[in-house]
Amino acid sequence: MTYDCIVLGLGGFGSAALLQLAQRGARVLGLEQFGPVHDRGSSHGETRVIRRAYYEHPDYVPLVSRAYEHWHALERETGRTLYTRTGLLLAARRGSEAVAGTMDVVARHNLDIHEIPLDDARREYPTFQFRDDDAVIYEADAGYLFVEDCVRAHLDCATARGATARFHEAAQSIEADASSVRVRTNQGEYQAAKLIVAGGAWSGRLLSDLRLPLTVLRKVLTWYPIAEGSSERHTHAPVFLFQDDEGVFYGFPSLDGRTLKMAEHSAGRPIDDPDQLDRSLLPHDTAPIEQFIARRLRDVERPAVRHGVCMYTMTPDQHFIVDRHPHQKNVVIGAGFSGHGFKFTPAIGEALADLALNGRTALPIEFLSINRPALRP
Repeated sequence: MTYDCIVLGLGGFGSAALLQLAQRGARVLGLEQFGPVHDRGSSHGETRVIRRAYYEHPDYVPLVSRAYEHWHALERETGRTLYTRTGLLLAARRGSEAVAGTMDVVARHNLDIHEIPLDDARREYPTFQFRDDDAVIYEADAGYLFVEDCVRAHLDCATARGATARFHEAAQSIEADASSVRVRTNQGEYQAAKLIVAGGAWSGRLLSDLRLPLTVLRKVLTWYPIAEGSSERHTHAPVFLFQDDEGVFYGFPSLDGRTLKMAEHSAGRPIDDPDQLDRSLLPHDTAPIEQFIARRLRDVERPAVRHGVCMYTMTPDQHFIVDRHPHQKNVVIGAGFSGHGFKFTPAIGEALADLALNGRTALPIEFLSINRPALRP
């Protein structure tokens, strides 16, 4: 059978693209080297933050707004809770890039986000320790996504619309000409008119001809116990993001009333081979987080009682790559999501499907071009 499109990789972005293609009636095949909703890449670990105030580039804001629309639609279709609105606290030194950039985006896009006076923040959010030179910004519509449930919902809805998803099939080669694409796996060969490559940490290997400047970072998620008697405060706290001189740290409300999930966004050590990822908890993984806890949180105990390991696939400017292959226009690339991409997945899935089927998209992805200066040798 020849397909209209093959999607290579069925994590967050691939599963979203698979659903978008199936919704449009395309004959689509998804190929995944691991099982469904696996923990071998980036789309796992219970929760991911979703927020609108993106100072990194103004076009992220309409993309995440589009993603919110898709997440809500997916919840209605599946009857599942995928998004939980908790609000988000951003705390950073007044005058920092995070604060100034966020408030610029707020003004530019007329977002319902505001600064909280420091005394009010200390009174309303006693689980956090704020510094005297902090600016504290509150985003009411932010929260978190249940990451595995989101991927599962994409896959379930896609296959219900006729998409084929094949798991435990690792791609061994890709061949493309002007009219078709062939993907050879460890189990067979498949042909389609178009191909979307959403290979996560394996994207550099799958697209080796392009020599993309992608760096894969090993990232650790940690769960720490909360002190007895503080469960309700931590359960009803917002998502938080702190930019300190020591790094950028984030965390979530307690989901179980016993532990708190947090991580350092700015950390991570490069790895050469994603197939050889070290999943153990190492001393250097927890030291910065535990120092952050001592500085910034109350009623959180040490050591960590659980951890997970995932991978960030980084571009030099930390923006994504969402574009057609520069030499093979029937191949579309979604890569380099740099540790902040999951919230965008349904909007990026829409853009990938647009590019595959129509060669263009109305979504504002020009700044994610594969030809931008940051990606040139």
